[in-house]
Amino acid sequence: APRDPGLLTLAARDLLLEADMVFHDALVSPEVLEMCGARTRLVDVGKRGGGAQTDQDAIITMLIEAARTGADVVRLKGGDPFVFGRGGEELAALRAAGIDADIVPGISSALAAPAAAGIPVTFRGVSSSVAIVSGQSAAGDGEPDLARLAAAVETVVVLMPLRNIELVVARLLETLAPSTPAAVIAGATTTDERVARAPVGEIARVARAAGLAAPATLVVGRVVEVLAGEGHPAQSPALTALLSAA
Repeated sequence: APRDPGLLTLAARDLLLEADMVFHDALVSPEVLEMCGARTRLVDVGKRGGGAQTDQDAIITMLIEAARTGADVVRLKGGDPFVFGRGGEELAALRAAGIDADIVPGISSALAAPAAAGIPVTFRGVSSSVAIVSGQSAAGDGEPDLARLAAAVETVVVLMPLRNIELVVARLLETLAPSTPAAVIAGATTTDERVARAPVGEIARVARAAGLAAPATLVVGRVVEVLAGEGHPAQSPALTALLSAA
């Protein structure tokens, strides 16, 4: 998820400043949490791959109980909570409990990470369609049919790809040519941002060799190289970070 505090919307900033309690995910940056009011109670309910986990049912229970006290409660997620963020599930549970909630849209890393790396997910004459999938489910049998999806669109964006990147790539290669351009953006919008670019047939090996770590985003399609001749080198983490901060 994009972690640059400058990408937080004004509406979200105002809610954080006024909140009594903020239930936040693991990928929310410390700089964003510093925007909370001095009296705000912060509750870490993050899920960390291979580490401590907060059960989803427990999160929902805490949200409902906090809201019923009359407190101003904010549920803070990285990126857009309705794009593989389980925001829809939490909202449904709150409404079922008779609790009203306002939704503040976020900026999804599915769009922000490629943009930070100088990759437009659509480009006139190159790509007019985009599919967004989760790498945590894309490697599973039949959920979704990634090969079929890749055949139907011109750009594929895979969130959370690294754990299963070899399987994700194998499914993409059932449809796509191994020479199809691809990129993995890790730590998007931060000073630690790194970008690995390679043909999709090689991108898993290149990303592993570069030691890229989550959070990361995989982009596959001709858009990856559409700006390569416009002063954007094939691989330059330093320049990418500079462009992100501009």
